[in-house]
Amino acid sequence: MKWYAICDCDNCYVSCERVFRPDLDGKPVVVLSNNDGCVVARSAEAKQLGIKAGTPFFQLRQLFPSTRIEAFSSNYELYGEITGRVMAIIRDMAPQCFRYSIDEAFAILDGFSHEQLKMWGTKLHDRVLHSVGMPISIGIAPNKTLAKMASHFAKKYPGYNHVCIIDSDERRMKASKLYPIGEVWGIGHRYAARLESMGIKTAFDFAVHARSWVASTFKTIVVERTWSELNGIDCVPDDITATKKSVCTSRSFNGMVHDFDTLRTHIANFAARCAEKLRKQQSATNIVGVFIDSNHFRPELTQYQNMAEVTFSTPSSSTIDIVKAATSCLRKIYRHDIFYKRAGVILMGVVPNTAIQPDLFTFNAKRHEHMAHLDSTVDKINKVDGTETVILSSQQYPKGKKFADAIKHEHKSACPTTRWNDIIKLT
Repeated sequence: MKWYAICDCDNCYVSCERVFRPDLDGKPVVVLSNNDGCVVARSAEAKQLGIKAGTPFFQLRQLFPSTRIEAFSSNYELYGEITGRVMAIIRDMAPQCFRYSIDEAFAILDGFSHEQLKMWGTKLHDRVLHSVGMPISIGIAPNKTLAKMASHFAKKYPGYNHVCIIDSDERRMKASKLYPIGEVWGIGHRYAARLESMGIKTAFDFAVHARSWVASTFKTIVVERTWSELNGIDCVPDDITATKKSVCTSRSFNGMVHDFDTLRTHIANFAARCAEKLRKQQSATNIVGVFIDSNHFRPELTQYQNMAEVTFSTPSSSTIDIVKAATSCLRKIYRHDIFYKRAGVILMGVVPNTAIQPDLFTFNAKRHEHMAHLDSTVDKINKVDGTETVILSSQQYPKGKKFADAIKHEHKSACPTTRWNDIIKLT
């Protein structure tokens, strides 16, 4: 029998911060969004205090004046390196696996008995904790949706010892009766609100409806697949989560941006990041969009938001092409009388780079090959010598400042595994 195991890092960002800071164990810890704006990750102790995701950082001192809360700026370099080690261990121990997100991976376990499943999960948890210092929870079931459900119980109830297995109809129904519909993998918040308005509160309430009702009510294959998996049927393809259908990079600025040149530099960096993400997943984009927004917390200022798009005749993943298109979009919507607080670049119509349909009249095969070689070379240099070793001139901030340094991160931790200057010294 085929089994799926979802291996999920517990409170990933907080746990990464704790790997080199054991003194933080048992203390309320939060990780902040870019520019130290709001809370994006919380330790169990912070959740118990009542700190909610999205709470503005400046409000924490007002809300909890007598409690010391450890706060860290987002350190994606550290998080990526630590979770990369976790994924390497999972790949080593699993017959087959694929990464689902920065802190989650699906392992495929074929022909394992119940005892073997439990033993495998326990060994994986112990090895990751001992080798990396990262606590993980493992949910195992006959399909991915039920495995995600099982991982929820593995996290929530200590009695499972970090490994929960749903291996029978009895356990499937018992678990689904306790599982809120809004937590089900594949059910977004809009569908969850719609289902709850119909009196469907749990996964079990949804699963007992007829397939014909699900198909006629929602008219989408994603929801129908979710219903099938809740009823024990394995039908979500293994590669369904491997490729994103859109790619976005956006930021709220540290302060406000008024002049065009500074805003253009931000947009160029956002576009370059999007292009890198595309190439990592071996994709190309049809549409480049740019959005800009004013500061809605300053009602005395003129408010403005807008978006523009450029459509390529032939899909591309070239940094130069995407940055050029994004700059063109910005020129269309920029207003000199606005103080901007937020902007972003979004790539839509994403397709595999093996399925590109070139335009008959504008496609230049020699240029396409040259740009692909150039991007590949730049990616390799930046991977070996460090991010932003090679960039476009349009990405350069004033005074030689890098993109990462243009973001406020006053509470950023060190990167002892990736930077020589941050190596831990024993005295």
